[in-house]
Amino acid sequence: MPKKIFTKKRIIRLLWIAFLIFLPITSFPYFPPSIGGGALVRPLSIYPLLFLVLFFTIPRLISRPIPKFYIPLILFVLSAIASTAISLLWGIEPALGISVEARILRGLITLAFGCSIYLTTALLPETIEDLNLTIRWIYAGGILVLFWGSLQALYVIQFNPSWYNLISKIQQHISIRPLLTDRISGMTYEPHWFADQIVTLILPWALASILTGYSVFSWRWHRITIEWFILVWSLVIIPFTFSRAGLLNLVLLVFLAILFLRPRIHMEETDNSQQAGLDNQKMRTFRRYLEPILTLLLVIIPFYFIGTRSLFFSRIWEYWQKNDTSIEDYISYLGFDARLIYSQAAYNTYDKNPLFGVGLGNYAFYFEEMLPYRPIYEVPEVLRIITPEAGRNRLITSKNFYLRILSETGIIGALLFSTFFIGHLGLMLYIRFSTNNKWQYWNTAGLCGLIAFLLSAFTFDSFAIPNMWIIFGMIAATSRVYLNDYTPLENLTNKKSPS
Repeated sequence: MPKKIFTKKRIIRLLWIAFLIFLPITSFPYFPPSIGGGALVRPLSIYPLLFLVLFFTIPRLISRPIPKFYIPLILFVLSAIASTAISLLWGIEPALGISVEARILRGLITLAFGCSIYLTTALLPETIEDLNLTIRWIYAGGILVLFWGSLQALYVIQFNPSWYNLISKIQQHISIRPLLTDRISGMTYEPHWFADQIVTLILPWALASILTGYSVFSWRWHRITIEWFILVWSLVIIPFTFSRAGLLNLVLLVFLAILFLRPRIHMEETDNSQQAGLDNQKMRTFRRYLEPILTLLLVIIPFYFIGTRSLFFSRIWEYWQKNDTSIEDYISYLGFDARLIYSQAAYNTYDKNPLFGVGLGNYAFYFEEMLPYRPIYEVPEVLRIITPEAGRNRLITSKNFYLRILSETGIIGALLFSTFFIGHLGLMLYIRFSTNNKWQYWNTAGLCGLIAFLLSAFTFDSFAIPNMWIIFGMIAATSRVYLNDYTPLENLTNKKSPS
């Protein structure tokens, strides 16, 4: 019999590759209203994901017991549903023509989408080669978006109306928002989203590769791997987003990773190669702190020179040249007043409903009531939000993942999600302190991803952005492969019914 070209296993593999390549496109214009077509976050990856969930994830969950480290997420989802159900009894008034039920439905759909990404990512890779393949296709999507960002950077360096119009015309089919003339957005809705995407979706794996010397590609020239090119390309492109939060997250991620996450095997090899001179404990300690500082300078210096082209960017360091300085005034000087107000309103919402919160998506209905006591006219962005305007039908969000969890699911939801995070941190630490050094890359990448999530969560609040779910899912998948606790895909797809 001729060999089948399209087996179920191959179709699942193709869907998985499509899902990974589509990850950078997060505001796709052609999105049905029934699944969030009016939202800002419209991931293109939802299309292959729907088929993956139907043909792989659901059958896999039915065929085997649920791993224990999934339980905190399940409990968090149940607590979020309970908080949301309770909020329906409160008689919350609609706003801007958007009903509470519609808002809740959107919140539940985005949470279901995020959980689907996590479960599919956690379950599908079954071997180290599957993990390698997953990272390679994440890189493929990353290289595509870095290339597109590079084309955008050309008109930021030297503005050319014809080139800008051409790129903008293509961008209309990728994102719902037009491009800016002085910042790049990649394939996302806005420049900060692009910067956050680089930090959370690309850098954890590339940075771990540099630290451990492991590559998911076979090509290597001495110690230079493809990950080196991806890392350098990312560091060159991200300044053109002029995202201050993205820059800060990048610097902290690189610094903390080099300071704390260099694998022990890497240190031992270095010591053996240097022999007598570096065997001294003081010299090792000196090097351990000197290398992160030098790396930090190499990262910051290019940003400084690029930042001199933009007052928006250079405010980060120019503020401290003033005589009278304070943290509160610095936040205002950077233009973060609006985000600070969103966060304060979210905390006030939590403070009024500390146990269960106000339900998914309902923060928006409490925003005006929970505003902090300060002159709002000083912050035009917030003033526009609370002032009725014809045609405006988009509700505000907290723009802070931690405070969204607190305000909408209460302390119970926050504790359960924290348990979910701590469980995945524990999985990576367990592998890190094992004696099997071939897993150093994977635990280093997982820990880099967790650091990236902790930093980026201060400036995003959507369950539908895939980045954090990919991080958690890859950690879970790595742990499953490490513990050999999996069902081969062949057994799942070729399983016969009992006679």
